[in-house]
Amino acid sequence: MSRLAFLLTGGILFLLFILQDLMGWRWEYLYELQDDQMYRRWSGLGLSLIILFQWTLSLVRTRPNWEELSLKFYNIHNWVGALTPLLFYIHSMQLGFAYLLVLSITFFGNFLLGMINLDVLKNKSKIVFQGWMILHVACSFFITGLTIYHIWVVFYYK
Repeated sequence: MSRLAFLLTGGILFLLFILQDLMGWRWEYLYELQDDQMYRRWSGLGLSLIILFQWTLSLVRTRPNWEELSLKFYNIHNWVGALTPLLFYIHSMQLGFAYLLVLSITFFGNFLLGMINLDVLKNKSKIVFQGWMILHVACSFFITGLTIYHIWVVFYYK
């Protein structure tokens, strides 16, 4: 599928998430499920696995024998990234507060950064590429670390 398709998919899902949050729209069945501790833990596990899966692109790019897989994983990485607003919504309809708000804002900020990648910008500048990559990876490390902290809090304060 084209870049436009993944941009539209991700953009629409993101706008729908923001709209439902601003307008207070709720899918009551899912909202009630999200009140259940076990549901939150399992959906959180799923979202955490998606976050960890996104790191496979870095792994593939650092292995010289896996160069032919790089483009395939790049496309998968982009599509999984485009679907993350929906996956976040399945886990939580709200952005949260305190550190969860920071995690949510960083998560969606990194999502937007990923959507506006260098293929979309059509920029070949090495400095723009390095700056974009450093910011995207730094946000990803922060999200991963804060997600681990969130998991610890969830299981420590049963």
